[in-house]
Amino acid sequence: MTEAIEPITTTIAVGMAAALTGFLARYQNILYYFHESCRPEWISFNRTGLQADLESKLFGQHVASRIILKAVSGFMNNNNPKKPLVLSLHGWTGTGKNFVSKLIAENIYVEGMGSSFVHVFTSELHFPHASEINTYKSQLQQWIKGNVTNCAQSMFIFDEMDKMHPGLIDSIKPYLDYYDKLDGVSYRKAIFIFLSNAGGESIIQMALDFWKAGRDRNEIELKDLETSLSLSVFNNKKSGLWHTSLIDKNLVDFFVPFLPLEYSHVVQCALAQMADRGLEPNQDVAHQVARECVYFPKPEKLFSVKGCKTIDGKLDYYI
Repeated sequence: MTEAIEPITTTIAVGMAAALTGFLARYQNILYYFHESCRPEWISFNRTGLQADLESKLFGQHVASRIILKAVSGFMNNNNPKKPLVLSLHGWTGTGKNFVSKLIAENIYVEGMGSSFVHVFTSELHFPHASEINTYKSQLQQWIKGNVTNCAQSMFIFDEMDKMHPGLIDSIKPYLDYYDKLDGVSYRKAIFIFLSNAGGESIIQMALDFWKAGRDRNEIELKDLETSLSLSVFNNKKSGLWHTSLIDKNLVDFFVPFLPLEYSHVVQCALAQMADRGLEPNQDVAHQVARECVYFPKPEKLFSVKGCKTIDGKLDYYI
């Protein structure tokens, strides 16, 4: 005959189980603070921070700054977006496209670009061979599905879109569309950012036209560029967005133009780099660095060929 369990033994067992459950719950909560997770402790939008960063660290990009702040703020403050946020950033090299992506990530994720929920794809590194495009399509779909399943508020950055094989990006079109769920997964809280030099020529021409007309570049508005930019990108056979359904079906929320940088902007970049290094900003050094840069077009020498891309390296020579 089985012996009856003593009441005191039962009480102790129940108490220990409750204590263990409480400890595990507390341990899990503590763990969330030390190990990145898809929770508000690690993912929380800082609008004030993004605005301050755009105003103090991004130079010569009044159009892009306004669009980015409004687009990201509106999306992040919407608890029930109808689709993912899709931004397509275009402009000449060194104008700030990658930098802005970094600022967005830093003001959403505690770990910034180092977050396990921020994913960067570079065309020449991740999709180098045109003959493997079908394999890349399948891998890309699986990668995005898996990561959004893991965390709905994931961010995907596609760099060098102008070097991506046409047709590849169309494989993710369903994830960017107006669907509540696909195979049980909702993509509506994800962010997709495309970076490309495509369309840079039309942006430069607009800035040059304003300069030749004696107009301030700060008068340039999105409406002056958006239509020509989207058409230029859509019809560029060398771009990963050539005849893409993402544009054809209006799934790109904003085409964000980055204007070419002038001498004064390069000086600002140099001063900002000094400040980032903990150095006292030196106007003379900043102007020396700016004078070292190459400018175009040849008659006017108005815009920096490499924007602010090589400023950090040039500073090493003068400091």
